[in-house]
Amino acid sequence: MNVLLIEDDLHITRFLTQGFMQEGYTVTQAGDGVDGLHFATTAHYDVIVLDLMLPKKDGLQVLAELRGMGHTTPVIILSAKHSVEERVLGLRSGADDYLVKPFAFSELLARCQILTRRSQSQAAPAHQLSYHDLTLDLLKHTLHRGGQPIPLNQREFMLVQLLLQHPEKVLSKTAILEQVWGYQFDPQTNVVDVLVCRLRGKVDKHFDLPLIHTIRGVGYVLKAEG
Repeated sequence: MNVLLIEDDLHITRFLTQGFMQEGYTVTQAGDGVDGLHFATTAHYDVIVLDLMLPKKDGLQVLAELRGMGHTTPVIILSAKHSVEERVLGLRSGADDYLVKPFAFSELLARCQILTRRSQSQAAPAHQLSYHDLTLDLLKHTLHRGGQPIPLNQREFMLVQLLLQHPEKVLSKTAILEQVWGYQFDPQTNVVDVLVCRLRGKVDKHFDLPLIHTIRGVGYVLKAEG
């Protein structure tokens, strides 16, 4: 799970970061609303943990702008504001959950896991595979990134389908050969490298954030980070 933590209290930030990392999660930290909004709109996160009282731009502003741009990443508000009216305002502003400080980390973790499962189950129809801003329609055989169509031949379609079925998992050349070609080539062949290079040129061209990465000596991975 990739977590974006937007919190200006250093003690809370360290506490939460340590807790999430012990669970094997990746944590990106932002200490103010401006940086938080920038991170939230330029990379993929499974859940955003958002404080309300932030410098530069408060949490409700961040949330409103995020939702206004069409981002649907689950957001959990953390706040010392505990009145019913304030909780209702946060939820009506686009938050998926609201947790009052002080809180138990175990409860926050459980809520993050619930929201992530719900988001993944509702993310796309059964005939679509999606990751970050990349969507493959298995019925229409079409690929879009950021709403832009990307033409594919049959091998490219099979490769991007394989990558989307295993996001953030490194796939070896052997696995790609077996899945895309259906049988094994000479292990010294470069057909996988050529195909990945061609697909990367289509998927990542004109976009600031690369999605297809080479893990030297291991294979290839689809992930939304540098």
